[in-house]
Amino acid sequence: MRKILILFFISLLCSCRHSHRTDSLKNEGIQDSIIFYYKASKNKNRSLVQRQSDVNMSLHYAKMMGSDSLFLRILYQKTLLHYTQQQYDSLNIFGNLLKRLADQVENKYILGRYHYLRAYYFDEITHNPDSAFINYNLSKSHFQYIQDSSWVGNNLLSMGLIQQNQNDHYGSKETLTEAIQFLNSEEDIQFLSSCYNALATNHRKLMNYDDAIGYYYKAIETTDSKEDRLVYKNNLAATHSDFNQFEKAIGILKDIVHDTLLLKSPKEYARSMDNLAYAEWLNNTTTNAEAIFKEALEIRVKNDDKRGQIASFTHLGAFYSKTDIKKAISYFDLAIQLSKTLKIPKAEKDALTFLIQLTPKNIEFRDRYIFLQDSLYTQELKVKTQFAKYKYDDRLKLESILLLQKEKAEEQLDVARQRNQKTLALFGLALLLMIIGFMFIFYKQRNKRLLEQNKFAKLEATYETEAELSRKLHDDFGGKLNHAMIMVQNNTDKPTILDTLEGLYNQSRDFSREINEIELDANFREELLQMLRSHTPKTVKLILRGSKEIDWSTVNGLTKITLYKVLRELMINMTKYSMASAVNITFKKTSDLLQIQYSDNGVGATKVQLGNKNGLRNTEKRIRAIGGTIIFETEKGKGFKAQIKTPN
Repeated sequence: MRKILILFFISLLCSCRHSHRTDSLKNEGIQDSIIFYYKASKNKNRSLVQRQSDVNMSLHYAKMMGSDSLFLRILYQKTLLHYTQQQYDSLNIFGNLLKRLADQVENKYILGRYHYLRAYYFDEITHNPDSAFINYNLSKSHFQYIQDSSWVGNNLLSMGLIQQNQNDHYGSKETLTEAIQFLNSEEDIQFLSSCYNALATNHRKLMNYDDAIGYYYKAIETTDSKEDRLVYKNNLAATHSDFNQFEKAIGILKDIVHDTLLLKSPKEYARSMDNLAYAEWLNNTTTNAEAIFKEALEIRVKNDDKRGQIASFTHLGAFYSKTDIKKAISYFDLAIQLSKTLKIPKAEKDALTFLIQLTPKNIEFRDRYIFLQDSLYTQELKVKTQFAKYKYDDRLKLESILLLQKEKAEEQLDVARQRNQKTLALFGLALLLMIIGFMFIFYKQRNKRLLEQNKFAKLEATYETEAELSRKLHDDFGGKLNHAMIMVQNNTDKPTILDTLEGLYNQSRDFSREINEIELDANFREELLQMLRSHTPKTVKLILRGSKEIDWSTVNGLTKITLYKVLRELMINMTKYSMASAVNITFKKTSDLLQIQYSDNGVGATKVQLGNKNGLRNTEKRIRAIGGTIIFETEKGKGFKAQIKTPN
């Protein structure tokens, strides 16, 4: 019995293992089938019917696997193939399913591709510019979310082209300029050159000739497509014609029409022929314009180029307006009828412009022209407002999403911050203590050094002052005293000796005033001004400003003494050397500084002469001793200036 049970469990275990291995192999086979059929559906060498069958098989196996990652891509490929085969009902059905599933898993890439495809459908198939613009904008937002700049730029390019086609040229310029910022100059050459071409067209419509030409050249230089380059050159030539640069236009167009590559595109060939004939006719350099116009029209009719036919009718009408008015009117009528059929009111308006010139008494043409002009203006204004609102609403939505993301990120950061708060607090405290200790030592050493420097500066200023006074006593006072003694010995008349002694007395009194303390009380201002006036010669005009506005009681005593002596030294220097006729001294006080501006119109001095004046050097040391600054500005023959700043 035991052996039977053991054999039963062994066989059951082997059966389970075999079943698991079989399931694994089965899943691998399904996965391979999904990928095989998906790749086959993207092979453009196969027919559309085969590719549709391939994508259906891939979708069938993906459902069996329940693979979300590949399922959405396969479903998008199926939707794209329905569009390619013009199966628009199926496109909408599977497109809506794709959007619903992509929304559930927030697959921004698939949502971006879906809205781009839907926008393309509205743009190219149903010709609904509003819906196309909205979907391009939605696609752009999804790609912007995943930072796919190439797709963002592509969508902005499409939006800018819609705005251009709706005559919103200013809005189109703004959108296209934004698109360029997202496009890579190496990987997105096609989109980038298209942007430049569209920008050039906007400037052409806005009559900005130089900008239009510049952007067309950029488009020509950027593109790596020979076919696109021919189109851009054709646009460039047409712009030259618009602004009467016919020789330039003809030169470019002749190169284009002789390019064999143009024969592959009958529409572009007809356009080039038509533009060349028109430019040569306007320039009076052709005799067969009529034949070329008609040949271009024939090619356009053969290739069902409706817009091109409007251009041909308009050019033929303009041509015959000089020779056969009836033919001209008939061609303009054809242009108007086709413009109405294609719903291109601007082309109709352009044709009416010619008809009004040919038949000025036709009120019907004039009324229709005015109606079109008003309706175009209203429509353009409506379009500008709508497109601006779409972009504004999208910007608000994006900002709201970014704000929510920011708040979520901040919450996560806050949680992490709280988790590490204790460690950071301890580390911060230790670091703070180290910084405080370092700063304490640093400032202590710094203050010690500054005190020593300040003490040295004060001593140096004192020694300089003593030396200056000693020199004055020895040279000036001593010399005059010696002269008086000689006069006494020589029995000079008494009045002369008395006058000399009186001069010595006055000089000794001045020395006393210079050495003794200065009045620092409420009378300081008057004493300062009196000193300045007393040192001003009669031939010099002294101008004082700002001293009344300063509350001198708030200025400390040391600063007052220093300023008094420094200004006195400047006045003495002026009297001795400057030969000035005017002196200007301005006082100004801020919350933490007292500023004095001194200037005279004297002879000035060179830097060498300035350095040789002991009195001025002494003023510098005095000001530095109280923590202030003094700056001298002078050149030979250009006066003398001094700017003084002292702490308040």
